[in-house]
Amino acid sequence: MIIKNVDLETVCGITSRLPENSLPEIAFAGKSNVGKSSLINTLMNRKSYARISATPGKTQTINFYNINQELYLVDLPGYGYAKVSEREKEKWGKMVERYLNGSKQLRAVFLLIDIRHDPSANDRMMYEWVAAQGYHPIIIATKLDKIKRSQKDKQVKAVREGLGLIPGTRVIPFSSVTRQGKEEIWETVHQCIDSRDSF
Repeated sequence: MIIKNVDLETVCGITSRLPENSLPEIAFAGKSNVGKSSLINTLMNRKSYARISATPGKTQTINFYNINQELYLVDLPGYGYAKVSEREKEKWGKMVERYLNGSKQLRAVFLLIDIRHDPSANDRMMYEWVAAQGYHPIIIATKLDKIKRSQKDKQVKAVREGLGLIPGTRVIPFSSVTRQGKEEIWETVHQCIDSRDSF
């Protein structure tokens, strides 16, 4: 996809009203240190537009990036960071749930998992939770450049088994360093937008 224009159009906090957008929305969820901002920056061809925080768990908002006046990439708050209080986690969870249930334009949810490690209990819980909201999460296995090429298939299998993915679930290995997987993600985004079903 040729990126002509990117605009951080809306930032929603816990008490904010969700925007009533008319363009399709694609959401990205993942653990606080899984590389979500790096992925979104790569997709947008921007070096540091999405906020990359030195402190995991710092992003407490839902950020809507308008791409070419055609669609929104939606950055959901990271989850699973130990230093965040249970009360804060609960607030974030309710905010994300409100978005997943309330958005009329959400076409797909991409869930990011670190390809180097077996999915955590938090990863599995997030996958099952998103699925329970009526979506079929598409998995992006991040940090592909951190493992040997020979390990890729084994680690993708570990992600599939660790999350208990239903057969046919797409897993896209990705690296923000080499940009491998970027085109496949964009192709999948367009397929989700073209389809009438929610992914």
